Amino acid sequence: MLYFRIMSRLLAIDYGQKRVGIAVTDNEQIIASGLTTVHSKDVLFFLEDYLKCEEVECFVIGEAKNLDNSPSESARFIEPFVKKLSNTFPEIKIVRVDERFSSKIAFQTMIDAGLKKKTRRDKALVDKVSATIILQSYLESRA
Repeated sequence: MLYFRIMSRLLAIDYGQKRVGIAVTDNEQIIASGLTTVHSKDVLFFLEDYLKCEEVECFVIGEAKNLDNSPSESARFIEPFVKKLSNTFPEIKIVRVDERFSSKIAFQTMIDAGLKKKTRRDKALVDKVSATIILQSYLESRA
C-alpha cells in the first residue's frame, strides 16, 4: 500500500519599500515559481487571503546585506515587516536567505530568457523573479 504525504508550500517574499515580489513552491516543494507582485502596504492582506486557500509551511524572506555582510540600507524597512509578519502568522516558520544580487540575477535571467528591453523595465516582474530566485536558492540549500 502506498502512502502519499501532501506537503504544504513554501512562500518567498522579496520585500521592497514599494512592491513585494512573491514566489511559491508546488506542494511537493520541488519547483519555485513566481506568483505575483503586490504593493507593500497590501502584502499582509494578500497573505491572509492566500493562506485561506493554500497551506504554507514556511515564509522564506530575503535578507538584505552589503558585501561586507553588514545589513544593507533596505534592512531598516525589511526588519519591521518581518516582525509584523511573525506576529500576524506566528504558526508559520520564517527563514531568512541572503538576497545579495538577487535583483541582478533576476535581470540577467530575463535577458537570458530573451525578454525585450521594455519588458525587462517592468520592476514588478523583476521583483517576482527575484522572489523566485530567493526561493530556488533556499530549495537548493536544503538539498
